[in-house]
Amino acid sequence: MNILLVYAHPEPRSLNGSLKNFAVKRLEEAGHEVQVSDLYAMQWKATLDADDNTNRQADARFDPALDSKIALENGWQSKDIELEQEKLMWADALILQFPMWWFSMPAILKGWVERVYAYGLAYGVGEHSDTHWGDRYGEGKLKGKRAMLIVTTGGWESHYSPRGINGPIDDILFPIQHGILYYPGFDVLPPYLVYRTGRVDEARFAQVCGELGQRLDHLWQTAPIPFRPQNAGAYKIPECTLRDDIAPENSGLSIHVE
Repeated sequence: MNILLVYAHPEPRSLNGSLKNFAVKRLEEAGHEVQVSDLYAMQWKATLDADDNTNRQADARFDPALDSKIALENGWQSKDIELEQEKLMWADALILQFPMWWFSMPAILKGWVERVYAYGLAYGVGEHSDTHWGDRYGEGKLKGKRAMLIVTTGGWESHYSPRGINGPIDDILFPIQHGILYYPGFDVLPPYLVYRTGRVDEARFAQVCGELGQRLDHLWQTAPIPFRPQNAGAYKIPECTLRDDIAPENSGLSIHVE
């Protein structure tokens, strides 16, 4: 299988750097083809701006979505965006690896998403009608591919528990897993998480590699998170709200998981 690992950490000698090297080696030894987008090493431009359309008029008003659509349709995207999109479409599975900084991904990785996920590729696809509100949340051009997060954090696991001060980890990662990955069609696997990174010694690192290795070995056997598809009947269209008879006593992010 073809696997794209998009990696966001500025220090190659970090825990993340070691885990990235381990993951690539493990996957390649299993016979997979792996490409790595090391965003800091690539000096990836994080900012989505008017320069991403190489053929726009200098005095034209910048419209991020419209410019993205026009550039994709006409082959006017900047070369760095085009190359990452080629990797994305080549891949059978996408792995996003990053340290959790301020409850989210590093800005450079968010910028990769904003620039590579062009209008007409990751969003803005499919019909919009009274019965079908675009090809998204379980549909889309990335449907059939798998995706997984590898996330490190300095906090304790208990800090991210259902009653933890930081909030449940599933809720914190929901915008990434449900929004960035499930939205354009990926089957999203449960994340692999490393807590208390400042306390990872050699013994703990060996344990982490053992656990991560098992996750990578079963990349195609692991059941994805059962997010509810948008256009399969669970949601009222075009309101895109969950039907009243589904989880009627509940609200919040968890209702979007079966």
